[in-house]
Amino acid sequence: MAVKLKSLAGVQSQTVSLTTDLKLRIEEDILSGKLRQGEKLVEQAICDEYEVSRTPVREALSQLGAEGLVESIPNRGCFVVGISDSEMQDIFTLRKIYEVQATRWAIERITDEEMEELEENFEFMEFYTMKEDVDKMLNINASFHKMIYRASHNRMLEQMLSSYQLYVKYAPKYIDDDSAYLDELLKEHRAIYQAFLDKDPEAGAKAMAIHMDKSLSRHR
Repeated sequence: MAVKLKSLAGVQSQTVSLTTDLKLRIEEDILSGKLRQGEKLVEQAICDEYEVSRTPVREALSQLGAEGLVESIPNRGCFVVGISDSEMQDIFTLRKIYEVQATRWAIERITDEEMEELEENFEFMEFYTMKEDVDKMLNINASFHKMIYRASHNRMLEQMLSSYQLYVKYAPKYIDDDSAYLDELLKEHRAIYQAFLDKDPEAGAKAMAIHMDKSLSRHR
């Protein structure tokens, strides 16, 4: 009996992992525009595309339906809904609220090990800004924020912000000069990082709020 339970748990865990992975892949395809608004999602086609069985496909589509990214219409099928411009603006508004709170908590709760990781990350930001490497800088930027989410030591907040970060990743950016953009981005993150060094939650919250406002302006 114990062996059977262990086996069942393993299968269940594998299915959940596969569903989560598939959900994220479809989600990225929707947000990136690979799957367009109004496009019909056919289960068998998804099975073939991602090389999975129908069970994780149905579960992934159900989760995406709960998030509003797809819609299941009786007797017609499942269709891509995507994110509207107004919804994206709302996401930026909510993201700002949660990022500011995450920063406050992170400064109060960050461990020595997490602080060392944040310091190393910021040094990479300085390096790639000097190299004017936009792609690497944006990856490091995402990691910087994820480190703050983890350092807040609040799992629900971390999950919500990770989801918002994925949405924002695919929002159109309006940048006239890459080098000026990187310098500005580094300056904003330096203010946040300095608040961690100073152990000043309110200064960090203020710096993050400014960064979120600037980020929104770059996506308008």
